[in-house]
Parts: sequence; C-alpha cells; structure tokens
Amino acid sequence: MGNSTSATTNLSNVATANQIQEAILDNCVVIFSKTTCSYCNMAKKLFRDMNVNYKAIELDTYENGKQFQDVLHRMTGGRTVPRIFINGTFVGGATDTQRLHQEGKLLPLVSQCQVQRSRNLEQPCSFP
Repeated sequence: MGNSTSATTNLSNVATANQIQEAILDNCVVIFSKTTCSYCNMAKKLFRDMNVNYKAIELDTYENGKQFQDVLHRMTGGRTVPRIFINGTFVGGATDTQRLHQEGKLLPLVSQCQVQRSRNLEQPCSFP
C-alpha cells in the first residue's frame, strides 16, 4: 500500500517549493519574513529606505508557513527569517543584507536585476 501521508507531504513540499521559486523568479527582491520578527522589519526598512520594491512573504500569515520554512531550510541551509533573495540568489538574512549595504554591494545587486528585467521587457516577442 505505501505511506500516503509521506506521499502527500512530498507533493505538498513540491508545490511549496514551486511557489517559492516562482516568487524568487518573478521579483528582484524577495523577503521571506514574519510579521513579528524585528530582524525582518529591519531588512524591510532597509529596502524601503533605499526606495527598492520588494515582495515580502509573511510566513506567519500562511497556513503552511512552517512548510515554507522547511523548504527554505533545504534551499538555504537555515530556518531563521528573514531569508532574502536578490536577483534569484539567496544573499542571507538581515545582518548579511545590512553588511552588503554598508559595503556598497546591495544597490548594485538590485540595480543589476532591474536592468535585466527592463531589457527583457524591451525584447520583441517572436512567434515561430
């Protein structure tokens, strides 16, 4: 017969991983966060102060937020929040992002993504 619970969990994890990948691919900056986390708020404030748009996914407002953290743990090696992705790449948490900003490396990462996206929008559509 098999264990239907683990099969269901695996399918659910795949769906969650797909949601995470989709968010990362569709946005220059994605912050996996919790509404009550001070480090998360610090990271979001940093991007707001830089006038950088970001997508915040507040895990404590999702019914399957724990599952998101489990998948993010497998992807990034950590369960803590925030988990911040820029241009499809995991850059770390709040202190890592703050350090990138202090070193002058954060804005170029974001700008690189924005330039790539604007170029993609300028590409004409071609049909076979």
